[in-house]
Amino acid sequence: MKRKDWTDEKLFERLLTNRSKKTYWENISELRKRPNKYVFDRAFELIETNKEKEIIIGINILAQFGYNPRYKQIETVKICFGLLEKEQSPNVIEAILLAISHNNKILKKEQILSLTELKTHRFSKVRFALVHALSGLKQKSAIETIIELSNDKDHDIRDWAVFALGSQIDTKNEIITNVLWEKTSDSSDMVRLEAIAGLAKRKDKRVKEILIRELQNIDEHGSIILESINDFNDFDFVDLLEKQLEINKITQQVNEDWLIMTLRKLKKTAQQ
Repeated sequence: MKRKDWTDEKLFERLLTNRSKKTYWENISELRKRPNKYVFDRAFELIETNKEKEIIIGINILAQFGYNPRYKQIETVKICFGLLEKEQSPNVIEAILLAISHNNKILKKEQILSLTELKTHRFSKVRFALVHALSGLKQKSAIETIIELSNDKDHDIRDWAVFALGSQIDTKNEIITNVLWEKTSDSSDMVRLEAIAGLAKRKDKRVKEILIRELQNIDEHGSIILESINDFNDFDFVDLLEKQLEINKITQQVNEDWLIMTLRKLKKTAQQ
C-alpha cells in the first residue's frame, strides 16, 4: 500500500516510531497534504505533550499544513509564539522558527520584535533558524537583526543572512548596500558570492569589475556568478562569456550548460 493510501493515524504512528530521516519527512509531507481538523488536532496534541520529539513532529506538520492556502495559519502562528514564551530546548526552538519562516508574511510588528530577541542565542542552530524566520521581511527590526547576523561567527549564518539581504528583499538603501560591499571580502566564499549576487540584482555599477574577475576564475560555485551576470544585464559580458566558453572547453572549470544559458539570456535581452 502506497503512503498516500495510509490512514492519518498510521502516518502518525510511523512518525512516532520512525528512525529514518527520509521516511520521516515523507510522512510529514503526506500529512501536510491532508488539511483537516483531525490532523491539526492530533498535531496539536503532540505539541502539548512536553516531549521534545513529539513537539517537533507536531510543529513540522503544522509548519506547511495545507500548503497554499494554509489550514488555520493564524492559529498555527499563535501556537508557535506561545511555545517560544516557555521553550528552552534549542531543537524545539529551531523547529518553531523554521515553521514561522513558512508563515512569516502574516506576522505582526510585536511578533517580529519578539523574534529579534533571539539574535544572541548561544546555540548557532537557533540563530540560523532565526535568519530564516526573518527572511523576506521588510520591517526595520527584521532587517537590522539580519544585518547583525551577517556578522555572526558561524559562516553558515552569515551566508544565509547575506542571502536574505541580497536576494530575499529588493530594498535598496545605503545601509544594505554597504553591508553587501563589506561582505564581498568575507573569508567564506559562499558569503562573498551571495554579497556579489545582491549587488548585481541592485545593478550596482561598481560590482562589474568583480563580476569580470570572478568570471575569469569561475569554479564549482559558478552558477551564482553566472546568475549575477544575468541579473546585472550588461551586454559587455557577451564577449567575455564567449571567451570563457572557449577556455572552459579546455579547463572544464564549470558546467558548460550554465555558460551557454547565461550567454543566450544576455543575447536575447540585448535584442529586445
